[in-house]
Amino acid sequence: MSTRLLLNVVDVEATCWQGAPPAGQRSEIIEIGLTVVDPDAGERLAKHRIIVRPEHSAVSEFCTELTGLTQAAVDSGTDFATACRILATEHRAGKRAWASWGDYDRKQFGRQCDTGQGEYPFGQRHLNAKAVFATAYALPRPVGMAQALRHAGLPLEGRHHRGDDDAWNIAALVLHLAGRGDWPGIRGKERPGPAAAPGPGRGF
Repeated sequence: MSTRLLLNVVDVEATCWQGAPPAGQRSEIIEIGLTVVDPDAGERLAKHRIIVRPEHSAVSEFCTELTGLTQAAVDSGTDFATACRILATEHRAGKRAWASWGDYDRKQFGRQCDTGQGEYPFGQRHLNAKAVFATAYALPRPVGMAQALRHAGLPLEGRHHRGDDDAWNIAALVLHLAGRGDWPGIRGKERPGPAAAPGPGRGF
């Protein structure tokens, strides 16, 4: 019996401001959304959400308007190091390939882990779904997730800029690409280049 190659689709939300961060603060992950996908079977298998308590920043009004997350909500979350351990132990993040819409999520994890906030939970195989979509549709430039959903004729499910809902929607786009034969690894396809990126390193 063949083993299913599952994929973790990840989306993060982070503390943010309309302008520059207040003195002494920096952007930190406050929500991790994860959807488990079986690209070969064309199924989204599970939807998860981890709320993360920031250590060096506070949730601004702008951030609340964008994400729906309040300071009270993130105060009840787990710390970043524990969130990384949850990803590694409960979601097999170090063993499964993972995808995000663009490279921001990968780089933000790398930045926080490089400063000693937690142990990087993911393996070496990261796929930039935004780049894959742009290549598949021969777009002049990559587009945002919501625009990609419209382009593919798919609905936006849930709230945009909520981590678990965004991961769920990105997973729908991954399956859409897989159905077209445009997702790397489907039916033997493997596309090296901008869609695949290595794990973390210094200098993000």
